[in-house]
Amino acid sequence: MSALTVAAFLPLAAWLYLLLDRGTFWRARERDDAEQIPELAHWPAVTAIVPARNEADVIAQSIGSLLAQNYPGTLRIVLVDDQSDDGTGRIARALTESDKLDVIHGEARPHGWTGKLWAMSQGAAHAASHAPDYFWFTDADIDHGPDNLRHLVAHAEHDNLVLASLMAKLSCINPAERFFIPAFVYFFQMLYPFAWVNDPKNRTAAAAGGCMLVNRAALERDGGLGAIRNALIDDCALAKLMKVRGPVWLGLTKRALSIRPYENMNAIRRMVARSAYAQLNYSPLLLAGTLAGLLVIFVAPVLFALLGTGVARLAGIAALLIMVASFVPMLRFYGRSPVWAFALPAIGLLYAAFTLDSAVQHWRGRGGMWKGRAQAMT
Repeated sequence: MSALTVAAFLPLAAWLYLLLDRGTFWRARERDDAEQIPELAHWPAVTAIVPARNEADVIAQSIGSLLAQNYPGTLRIVLVDDQSDDGTGRIARALTESDKLDVIHGEARPHGWTGKLWAMSQGAAHAASHAPDYFWFTDADIDHGPDNLRHLVAHAEHDNLVLASLMAKLSCINPAERFFIPAFVYFFQMLYPFAWVNDPKNRTAAAAGGCMLVNRAALERDGGLGAIRNALIDDCALAKLMKVRGPVWLGLTKRALSIRPYENMNAIRRMVARSAYAQLNYSPLLLAGTLAGLLVIFVAPVLFALLGTGVARLAGIAALLIMVASFVPMLRFYGRSPVWAFALPAIGLLYAAFTLDSAVQHWRGRGGMWKGRAQAMT
């Protein structure tokens, strides 16, 4: 057997592993509507905490969806205006004259904190005076269906969860979003298989920052958010912290929708580049390994299928077909044609380029750039 033939089996072996032994992430079956959760006799108190920095274009819709929750228990909302200069706080204050919504002005970020976690921490400190049972951390660009909190709390109480998180359905309207966004969620599930996250016996931990219901008592044990204050990928850091303290759950949903559009490929590149190198612990070695792995997994099958001969070509075709088939469930979740699955090799190659760009931005001192702040570790 030639070296080329042996090499052709590397991507096939990788895809067989991903297909059979990676928590069946590709099936996208971990969803908040997968089972019926019984209603509660008693509904615990919840405070929604919304960190917001320059969100004037979406804040009215987001906060409006929180005010419209049909939650039977006590719900309060704290919006932390993180030094916005576009009128975010003013717009939020104009939404209601009741005492259900508090808008607080965020203080300057102390050394050692990332911006979002500092805003979340200030919101939690303000909310603690009302002694809620749960904090509901949600982003300022999420539109929640009216039954979202009710379902989240019922799930958390029924399964005794310390963290219940939903991957909000991202905007998938314009051509760039339709091309890149389903793959973004697919790659996230590949990295953090939701079935593994939801298994108390598995160490894998992850959450989606747009919608995280957290047991307050469990969070405040041993330092609260201060324990992860310098984390750039705040949601996964929070999940790792909470999973030590009890069961966590993460799933897909259609009850929470991201209303933040990504106008073009460059906007999506910036979104990925903001945290990709942090995910690799700022390691050049891990970066090189990741880029090589992405080429083997997404590009090599195409090359062997088109240019290989004999057994090598058959191995390439088999790997390509597995790759394509694995992407179909996520495409269906986003209402996209299965034909788009054949674009996954090109999408994977572009995401590899975005990952490299993340490292370049970090080396230039612009890592973790968000709303004018470079927050990555130096």
